[in-house]
Amino acid sequence: MSPHSDAPSPSGSYTQSHVHYSSSFESTSTTASSLEMAEHVSRPLVPGVYVPTVCFFHEGSEDLDHETIATHAVRLARAGVAGIATQGSNGEAVHLSHTERQQVTSTTRKALADAGYSDLPIIVGCGAQSTREAIQLCREAHRSGGDYALVLPPSYYAPLFAPSSKSVLKFFNDVADSSPIPLIIYNYPGAVSGLDLSSDIIIELSKHSNIVGVKLTCGNTGKLNRIVAATKSAKPSSNVPSFLVLGGSADFTLQTMIGGGHGILAGLANISPKACIKTIDLYKSGNITEAQAMQEVVAKGDWAAIQGGIVGTKAGMQGCFGYGGYARSPLPQPTKEEGQRWTNMFKELVSLERSL
Repeated sequence: MSPHSDAPSPSGSYTQSHVHYSSSFESTSTTASSLEMAEHVSRPLVPGVYVPTVCFFHEGSEDLDHETIATHAVRLARAGVAGIATQGSNGEAVHLSHTERQQVTSTTRKALADAGYSDLPIIVGCGAQSTREAIQLCREAHRSGGDYALVLPPSYYAPLFAPSSKSVLKFFNDVADSSPIPLIIYNYPGAVSGLDLSSDIIIELSKHSNIVGVKLTCGNTGKLNRIVAATKSAKPSSNVPSFLVLGGSADFTLQTMIGGGHGILAGLANISPKACIKTIDLYKSGNITEAQAMQEVVAKGDWAAIQGGIVGTKAGMQGCFGYGGYARSPLPQPTKEEGQRWTNMFKELVSLERSL
């Protein structure tokens, strides 16, 4: 399952000041020995478009399709994205074993290095219900070539958490203390039983030296503005923000930028990376009318992705670019008619993408 030719061209340890977690529970990575080429050099998070990549499976067996995982990552890099995220919602992390997660990340890292994009940062989803497993995922992500950990708050036992969000604060601080790679907070209420981190909590967590950013899929631009105001450096010395603030969906890219955000980490960029990048570029260059016109097309495309989730996104990719395939069971496989419907919903966006 390979992309058609007409598809768009595509740190160290930290002091554990809270709780010491033994590394004895870490599983042995089946791919760590193959990652000599992924030396952990500094790959800073710069403003721009980040993509939570889709995970691909062979039809029938549902085994990982490493060739398409690699080819897709390179397509995104060639389009000019600022970074790639594995093991997100679009990457079906909940359908993967620990070993498979590491394989996806290592395949992505090797593909980028082989294609000349070794400097592109990889963010790895490392959310878990226990502090212990979240730390384990962070360590495995590091061994597999990941540079940053995207971490959801735990939510299964949320009613039993301590008041005033003390349990959530302790969770993130403990994981950050023990993680070999910096954390990005992932605020996505829809994935954690409605748990929505306030700007106060995120600002408090931003003070930890190993927590370097946030992805706001909540869509709350007022919250985004407050976080930016509280975390920006008084004297920025480079293009690297002191705390990266990203919108979590492409349909409010302009709102994110106007609110002072640094870019987006959005699943729609799997389909239209160039359109997402161009929307930001137009805004930054002062072409607001053109940026708004492009945002309208992107937002309509994103609504299709939101409605269909990963099932609709993969169906649209398959219909428009010739690769995508199906999600892993138990997610349903769309019928031919349903697949065509999703493809049609993305046609305007894909037409725009191909024109760039």
